[in-house]
Amino acid sequence: MNTYARLPVTFVRGEGVWLWDDRGVRYLDALSGIAVCGLGHCHPALARALCEQAATLVHTSNLYHIENQALLAERLAKLSGLDNAFFCNSGAEANEAAIKLARLYGHNRGIDLPTIIVMERSFHGRTMATLTATGNRKTQAGFEPLLTGFVRVPYDDLAAVQHVAAHNKNIVAVLLETYQGEGGVNFPQASYLQGLRHICDQNEWLLMLDEVQCGLGRTGKWFAFQHSDILPDVMTLAKGLGSGMPIGACLASGKAATLFNPGNHASTFGGNPLACRAALTTLEVIEREALLANAVTIGDFMRERFRQRLQAWQDVLKIRGQGMMMGIELPIACGELVREALERQLLINVTSEKVVRLLPALNMQQAEAEQVVAQTSDLIDRFLTDRLK
Repeated sequence: MNTYARLPVTFVRGEGVWLWDDRGVRYLDALSGIAVCGLGHCHPALARALCEQAATLVHTSNLYHIENQALLAERLAKLSGLDNAFFCNSGAEANEAAIKLARLYGHNRGIDLPTIIVMERSFHGRTMATLTATGNRKTQAGFEPLLTGFVRVPYDDLAAVQHVAAHNKNIVAVLLETYQGEGGVNFPQASYLQGLRHICDQNEWLLMLDEVQCGLGRTGKWFAFQHSDILPDVMTLAKGLGSGMPIGACLASGKAATLFNPGNHASTFGGNPLACRAALTTLEVIEREALLANAVTIGDFMRERFRQRLQAWQDVLKIRGQGMMMGIELPIACGELVREALERQLLINVTSEKVVRLLPALNMQQAEAEQVVAQTSDLIDRFLTDRLK
């Protein structure tokens, strides 16, 4: 179906941060499949693990114990500090599970209309519940009626959350992206998550963090919430978890960890041996190759070089980011830069109409990062010169 405005290129091979099209032309990938290929393309350890697992066992069913799933749940719990995991196939499915947890939590407390606070400019998926939770009217248009049970507030605004707390007794949870990706690569104030944790504790709400895009080492820590020294009740993951193999996870702790019982939720393919092997290998490689530290080093290097290269435009653009998640906000819509970059064999993205979004692989090296900075800066400089001078 006509669901994507695809760019005119077909990739047939990948290695590290490079892709080759069907004409043999090489491209530098600064998008990583939208934060999916955190290990780059075709990492040898991942390729070996997938071949070995595919030759051993791909699927049985969640009617039976799955060893790789149990190992992955244990590993994620140890890394995050959360207790339990439900495995599915995508970020939208993980967020659906979180929304169901919140509603079940509310009903168990005698609340007939459990309501979740969500954020403006957010993105949680395209299923009906996650679409409703998403703070983008263009994404929702044409799919009404949307679901009830959501209240929207501005991102990074504790006063707005406090106002809802004082006027709506049906609130059971707050759902937000720790760092917003699709909404423009937005990062909150340092105290924001601590403030939300305090409000949720005061009101006995669940704090639910969507780390589908910003989790799994992208910001230089395993999970973005770990920059704020708090622990959520629920966290969702996908994208970089399987390095390209479809897998999502909804992790929970404390009172949220034991809400689901048999029959409450399920997934036919979720947590199958192949997908879990991909995730286990991804986590092993991130740790073995010290990719969290590399994400910090290369990410800081890129932002500093962007500030130097784009210094002439410092009054009209904003450079923000953490680790290998960064955005350059221009004063005008700049979607055409994506195609211009492609013509120069560079893969970037524009989100929220005027934010150049970069999501490089966690193992990108400095020479490759310098190429991304140089080419992207040249594109932005020419674009702004043509439009603003």
